[in-house]
Amino acid sequence: MFSSQKLAPIETAVIDGILREWKGRWPQMGVMMLLPEAERQCIPAMQVLFSAQKIPLLGAVFPALVTDDGFVTAGAWLLCFERMPSSFVVADMGEAGSAKLEQAAAAMLDRTVADGGTPTLFMIFDAMIPNVATLLHELRGDLGARVEYAGVNAGSETFQPIPCLFDAEKSVSNGVLGMLLPEETLVVVRHGYPVSKKIMMATSGEGNRIDTINHRVAFEVYQDVMNAEYGITLTRENFYEFAVHFPFGVVTALDVLVRIPVGFNDDGSLYCVGEVPDCSLLRLLKAPDFQTSACVSEIVRSLKVAKRRVRAQPLLTFYCAGRRMHFGDDAGREVMQLRYLTEASVIFGALSLGEFDQDKELGFPRFHNAALVCVSQ
Repeated sequence: MFSSQKLAPIETAVIDGILREWKGRWPQMGVMMLLPEAERQCIPAMQVLFSAQKIPLLGAVFPALVTDDGFVTAGAWLLCFERMPSSFVVADMGEAGSAKLEQAAAAMLDRTVADGGTPTLFMIFDAMIPNVATLLHELRGDLGARVEYAGVNAGSETFQPIPCLFDAEKSVSNGVLGMLLPEETLVVVRHGYPVSKKIMMATSGEGNRIDTINHRVAFEVYQDVMNAEYGITLTRENFYEFAVHFPFGVVTALDVLVRIPVGFNDDGSLYCVGEVPDCSLLRLLKAPDFQTSACVSEIVRSLKVAKRRVRAQPLLTFYCAGRRMHFGDDAGREVMQLRYLTEASVIFGALSLGEFDQDKELGFPRFHNAALVCVSQ
């Protein structure tokens, strides 16, 4: 998948030298650039540089980058493909977003020469799009099993709109970037959150907004359950202090999907990262601490079951921003634990704002919060 990767300072001369070295080794190369939000002002200069060298570029802006030691907000990860994969960038996903995404993905597949097997359609969505889960299910309905589905959300950790996806010619917001990764790509996504006892129902709302739970104002029910289950008095003033530690879990046939509340309205409705369909069964989750979390061990177990040898190989990793907010300094320790237990040669990636994979039994995409995404080649 990736022939090389480099964490480089945002200095034109340095990046120019890296690109020239890579192009000398792989003439058909292309680059995926992962940028922290603090460095996004460099995008126009990078586009000029890549265009001058005629090197294909795909890129996304995230709150921070992931490294062996945790998280950094300076520099850029440059991920080198020996040959640039088939890809697309769709801008301005509005009411016709589902059709635009399906057309772009289908056109990409139609012009791609299959090497056999099922490739992975890895997508990066702007986190400001409120209905990513719905778009994924509609895309699965259109494309079927031609691909497997995986990816993350990019953007600002403040959830303010920014142009967060780019190629060598343009930067876009409210869009999606997609690329085809080879059949041998393995994507493992885990959150490892334990589940509370009480079952609730989201009785009204739209997209990622919950208006009522059990036919009562959503914020009031959230307060009551927090007090009854965990002895916490939740107020509008301390909402942001506790919400990331006590997210909702949408109960499905095979899993519980984390939905972190990130905002509320005066009427008591709650906004989450990811949709909460009407009549969804909900549980209140308590995020684990570092000592009790089984997330990394679950990832290692999944890699072993797939007979995937990560030892001495680089491991592309996306780490949820909400998870980092919960774990604090232990988030960096969890990344180091991931490298130690997988024996990867290097951990590289970014801090994401929502993650998704594909349910292996039913074949449908699942949108997560608070997860780690590991991509093995």
